[in-house]
Amino acid sequence: MERIEQIELEHQRHRIIADVRKLVEKYRSVFTWDVPDIDQAAADRLLLAEIRRALDDIERSTPRRLPPRE
Repeated sequence: MERIEQIELEHQRHRIIADVRKLVEKYRSVFTWDVPDIDQAAADRLLLAEIRRALDDIERSTPRRLPPRE
């Protein structure tokens, strides 16, 4: 049986994706304001790499809990 957390996460998956897309668009627009002749593909790669790095930092700073005993 799936854990309740996994089931709930699947229900929220589309919202998480939509929120991350909005975050990417937010920072994409900042890049285009600051650098008019920007290489958008390169900027997107840098932006996505930075978001991944931020997620890694958040994951490292999140307290770990032991899984429940079965």
